[in-house]
Amino acid sequence: MGEDKKISYSDKPWLKSYFVGPFKLKQTMEPYPKINIYQFLEDSAANYPDNIACVYVDEEITYKDLKLKVDKLASAFVDLGLKKGDTIASVLPSCLEFILIDYAALKIGVIHVPLSILHKTPDLLYELKESGAKTVICSYRRIERVSEVKNEVGINTIIYTPTKLFPDYKLPDMEEIFAEGFYLLDDLIDKYDPLEETVEVNPMEDIALLPFTGGTTGLPKGTMLTHYNITTNVIQLFHWMMDPLKPGIIGKAAVAVCVPLFHQYGHYSVHTAISWGLKILLLDPRDLVKIAETIKNVRPFMVNAVPTHYSLLLQMDIPKAPIFYVSGAAALPPDLAEQFEEKCGVPMAEGWGATETTAVSTFNLSPLSKVTGFMAKIKRGVGTPLPDTEVKVVDIETGEEVAFGEPGELWVRGPQIMKGYWPTPGKGLQEGGWLPMGDIGKMDEEGYFYIVDRIKDMINVSGNKVYSRVIDDILHQHPAVRIAGVVGIPDPERLGSERVKAFISLKPEYEGKVTEQEIIDYLKDKVKPYAIPKYVEFRPNLPLTMVMKLFKKKLREEEIAKMKERGEIK
Repeated sequence: MGEDKKISYSDKPWLKSYFVGPFKLKQTMEPYPKINIYQFLEDSAANYPDNIACVYVDEEITYKDLKLKVDKLASAFVDLGLKKGDTIASVLPSCLEFILIDYAALKIGVIHVPLSILHKTPDLLYELKESGAKTVICSYRRIERVSEVKNEVGINTIIYTPTKLFPDYKLPDMEEIFAEGFYLLDDLIDKYDPLEETVEVNPMEDIALLPFTGGTTGLPKGTMLTHYNITTNVIQLFHWMMDPLKPGIIGKAAVAVCVPLFHQYGHYSVHTAISWGLKILLLDPRDLVKIAETIKNVRPFMVNAVPTHYSLLLQMDIPKAPIFYVSGAAALPPDLAEQFEEKCGVPMAEGWGATETTAVSTFNLSPLSKVTGFMAKIKRGVGTPLPDTEVKVVDIETGEEVAFGEPGELWVRGPQIMKGYWPTPGKGLQEGGWLPMGDIGKMDEEGYFYIVDRIKDMINVSGNKVYSRVIDDILHQHPAVRIAGVVGIPDPERLGSERVKAFISLKPEYEGKVTEQEIIDYLKDKVKPYAIPKYVEFRPNLPLTMVMKLFKKKLREEEIAKMKERGEIK
């Protein structure tokens, strides 16, 4: 196919697909402004001072008041000795305080290091040591965990705050800590006058965020994201895609953020919303009842969530309404998308990227075109590269480009690509600024990309490659399946080979009514014989990450531990 056309990925065949309904989108968004991310907040506070910026639990804050609190906190940070280029870590759930810290740090050129609230002491210790953060902001419930590593890391300042979980939540009886180096966040905001000036940064070089990511292998790595990376990625997706619709969106729309803010998808959603003066509806990722209520009662313009959310929302009362549902962070099974679209009456969109690409590399515009009636059928997959972004598919072994339609590893290049893994610029990147993504995918002749699997999730059965995501998608087509995933576990009889094991959580009405053999028979005429699961395990609930992704790594580790216990492997 590729040879007949005699074109390569560098010809960017996706440019011809840059349409939203009848509207032709720009092929480039250059030149991108070279600004401090804080400028987004400053502009929205000036243009929409009385608009609600954020709704969290039962509290609201306007853009004017959000900026005031941010500026007062920025003054406190300066007085505490923080200066441009320093790192400050946060250990917070999705809450207003996260946004305050984020923009206060950005205003003074300090690097924000968002850490997971699920981190155990060793993870916390490792990432704090790596980042060099001497100031940590945490929720009141996590003071003990942060204090455990205080001396070993050399933390000199701990700022703590109570965080509400739901409207009637009783905050813990908080005893003020009078020890040296401990501060209550609200006290700092009350004490200081707002900082007037914004520290001058070099947006192209100066790091704004240092989120840690597992990458494809090894220990978590700090991802150096510059101010330019982040502002560019906001513009090249949201501003670009919504340009034809912006009169009805800017300063008017609401976005429900169902992903933790310490995860880059959630964090990016906040920067995007603030850039256009939108109302942010901050939601606990695991509170599906609240998410469903918000969708039903508020009817936000956009919902940012992950596939597991949509799978669970299928069982809940949500309306048919013109809401733009976006899925990211994990593969969206086509069958789940179809079921959800049937329930809600609107097509779903899927994006693809990584922390190393700030957030987004490709996005599927076809649902927007379907809504406007200018596309008869939705194209599934992760869509086309964003403007000014290049994607190519290369052979995993040789690094050479493969023909269109053939699977290989996806490599990405663009202005949103990280500066490198901390602390070395360029680390993790290939010659020419290309970033290998660790995903196996392919591209069709219209420039639409499709993810086949993660390289680390690919299963080796006696030398045969089994793409786990392909089987996952087929399992989700079974009417009884709620959530499913397959992993590779060691084959005790063949050194270096694996067996396929499927884990399935059934829909409530099917529990106890489906057998292992039924699932195996269901797959027999749909996959190669070596790809059929050797084992199927039903569980009422499957382990999920904080971002509500199926935790395949944990499933695999559990199986290996059991096999060692039984003496099947060493």
